[in-house]
Amino acid sequence: MKKNSLLLLLQVVIASTVCLAPFASQAQNLRNTSPFSWSCSNGMELKTSGTPENLTLEWNSRSFVMNKETSLPGSLRYKNMDTGLDLVVLGNKAMLFNIKSGVRLADFCQTAEMKGGKDPHLFTKAE
Repeated sequence: MKKNSLLLLLQVVIASTVCLAPFASQAQNLRNTSPFSWSCSNGMELKTSGTPENLTLEWNSRSFVMNKETSLPGSLRYKNMDTGLDLVVLGNKAMLFNIKSGVRLADFCQTAEMKGGKDPHLFTKAE
């Protein structure tokens, strides 16, 4: 009886490892991505890391996983429905809203590269 229980446990562990492996590699990729700093016109700062599909936002010393949403051509939109954070990225700026309270938290946010005329890093294609 013990042998069957151990075999079953081993099968569950192996199956879990196989199923979770893609998520572990995604998490590792996000941790390995250097954050991009954005300075905003109202004196606020935020950071983004990850990829356009797997974005993490650092805001007020906390990290938030942001889900990519459908948006208008030429823009990107990321939301965290639990907190109400809504990041809208255009070609020349980004804005951070709290859609639960209806407040704009940060306006006209740009990275150093954007201030130099380049597109936001989130618009770059993965190679």
